Amino acid sequence: MEKLFSYGTLQLDQVQLDTFGRLLKGEPATLTGYIVGEVEITDAAVLKSSGQRYHPALIKTRQTTDSVTGTIFSISEQELANADSYEVDDYARVEERFSNSNNAWVYVAKS
Repeated sequence: MEKLFSYGTLQLDQVQLDTFGRLLKGEPATLTGYIVGEVEITDAAVLKSSGQRYHPALIKTRQTTDSVTGTIFSISEQELANADSYEVDDYARVEERFSNSNNAWVYVAKS
């Protein structure tokens, strides 16, 4: 199983159903060294699924006082590929370590 941290639209029921075909179960998590910015979405399928023109996007600050809360989901490799397809080109998937010492994939704003 893969671990995926969501802090935005991947937490929405409709996005999960459209992207994974099911509702995900996860655990709360906090990622330090990031703040939340936003990106404008122009992909029609993503706009339809999320209903939001602007999506949150993590920006790395490396400051221990900055943190973002969200959920870590356990998903299959195929579901991770589905998430890659959902996230637009303004995002990059990186692996990060969380305060609970778990690693998880995270979509961050491309620099």
